[in-house]
Amino acid sequence: MATDTLKSSTAGAGGLRRVLLDNGALSALVVLVIAMSLLSGDFLTTQNLLNVGVQAAVTAILAFGVTFVIVSAGIDLSVGSVAALSATVLAWAASSAGVPVWIAVILAVVTGIACGFVNGALVSYGKLPPFIATLAMLSVGRGLSLVISQGSPIPFPQSVSRVGDTLGGWLPVPVIVMVVMGLITALILGRTFIGRSMFAIGGNEEAARLSGLRVKRQKVVIYALSGLFAAVAGIVLASRLTSAQPQAAQGYELDAIAAVVIGGASLSGGVGKASGTFIGALILAVLRNGLNLLSVSAFWQQVVIGVVIALAVLLDTVRRKAGATPAAAGASSGPGGFKGKQAAQYVIAAVVAAAVIGGISLWNNGSSGTKTTKLGLSVSTLNNPFFVQMKAGAQAEAKREGVQLTVTDAQNDASQQANQLQNFTSEGMSSVIVNPVDSDAVGPAVRGANKADIPVVAADRGVNKARTATLVASDNIAGGRQAAKTLADKLGGSGRIVILQGTAGTSASRERGQGFAEGIKAYPGIKVVAKQPADFDRTKGLDVMTNMLQANAGVDGVFAENDEMALGAIKALGAKAGKSVAVVGFDGTPDGLKAVEAGTLYASVAQQPKELGRIAVQNAVLAAKDKKVAQMVKVPVKVVTSKNVAAFK
Repeated sequence: MATDTLKSSTAGAGGLRRVLLDNGALSALVVLVIAMSLLSGDFLTTQNLLNVGVQAAVTAILAFGVTFVIVSAGIDLSVGSVAALSATVLAWAASSAGVPVWIAVILAVVTGIACGFVNGALVSYGKLPPFIATLAMLSVGRGLSLVISQGSPIPFPQSVSRVGDTLGGWLPVPVIVMVVMGLITALILGRTFIGRSMFAIGGNEEAARLSGLRVKRQKVVIYALSGLFAAVAGIVLASRLTSAQPQAAQGYELDAIAAVVIGGASLSGGVGKASGTFIGALILAVLRNGLNLLSVSAFWQQVVIGVVIALAVLLDTVRRKAGATPAAAGASSGPGGFKGKQAAQYVIAAVVAAAVIGGISLWNNGSSGTKTTKLGLSVSTLNNPFFVQMKAGAQAEAKREGVQLTVTDAQNDASQQANQLQNFTSEGMSSVIVNPVDSDAVGPAVRGANKADIPVVAADRGVNKARTATLVASDNIAGGRQAAKTLADKLGGSGRIVILQGTAGTSASRERGQGFAEGIKAYPGIKVVAKQPADFDRTKGLDVMTNMLQANAGVDGVFAENDEMALGAIKALGAKAGKSVAVVGFDGTPDGLKAVEAGTLYASVAQQPKELGRIAVQNAVLAAKDKKVAQMVKVPVKVVTSKNVAAFK
């Protein structure tokens, strides 16, 4: 009897160990949810959990498509670009081309399938490595979306935008689409010939070929499926933003691959399941959501997510060494899906998790009812000195006011910024400050804050189709006109100039470019010989300027839509900068002002970003206290040259 008890106990311990090893992603998700619930009283609310689902939706749908490719021992780096291209095709066809919406949707889906078909053909018949073939499509897809949209967001059809809304006022449609696509993925993997082919090809491609499987044809179908799922993801993403963004979904391919790997799939092929991919996408969404609620820096968030991916792969290695075979890992490594013992394990895990989470919810009841004034600031990017200074000014004013300020970095991703604003709303911020990546795309998330009666202050760029307490900004169009006049006066009203544009599709680039174009019309003797985007980046400014100088001899002047690109242009010009070639920048950053002092940068249109951040926080505090604020607050813009740079500094 004692021996039997000991054996039973040992078997039970071994069984628990086996469950944890075979379901590492599920275990990690449960631990994460519990940890976030303990650390933040705002995490475990119905609204926030729905936010997590919405924020996981696009990544999960992309990842379901990538699962097919990875199971067959391939890789697809193009899904983010294909998603953006498909959404752009839909928006362009329905708006500019006047095509009926239902046909535009079909065109978008066909675009995704076509991109996947090309990927598959290049891999199967062109003998290109999957990494190279899909990397090429990444560039082609992104380029075509920019060509079609001319670098500007295109409004999405209202009927399709409902995909980004809710049913019954509470259930998000993106979550429903995610679940449906997940079920389709599980069905394809577990119940179809193409699903069995994926596992056969990933397990041993040569053996699959010798057994009579048409491997090349199957690979084309597999990549086409990935393209189809990318198109659906693009439509869902654009619906959330109510516009097709040509720069949308940048980097999402890496998140999709990470979700698949975290979910237990093997990059060497033959192993993978829909449920694991779904859990992997949820882990990434919970991490980002929870870290936002905990006010963790966006830079550290990338570090944490990288560590999680590494740990997931390490767990997979440990699992294999411990003897967890693909079959044990889920009936999943093979075509089976949710069956028998595996399903029972998930049910038990769900019940235990629900019990623990319920207890934590009671523990945290009322914990978010603090009276502290909490402000949220979502910055379009912190990879730019201008916005770093704006953040510094905001933080200094928040400290002076005695309020808590949480700063997030949208990394020039409109979708990520929408997620951050949703998190601020569910966290119950007293007021929110947003520096929009795009004025249209941020509208739905700001409307969500409006519904929650949270005042929103727009900083540097306005918000369209939503209510804001005030707009704190300088006039980019007026600044562009001043830059044109300054450069034209320096050149005596005649000469050949080039323009370095900012990131395509951003409102700052559009407005500064528009103002400069309007201003330069007054000087017919000045000819714009070239203009190219350099993405507000100094290194790209250097490279693009070098190329333009090669193609255009005798350039007399340069207008760069920010100081970073201007500094890159100065590096490319070398000794010509400030002597035979006049360079005018925009923003008045510390490095830009130093270049003005040195004489290499002729002028910069300074916006005083620290002052902008300070005034934004000041108005956000007033709005949080229901005090009256001006509809618009103008921060003075000033052209800085060597004559006044000392006084300005």
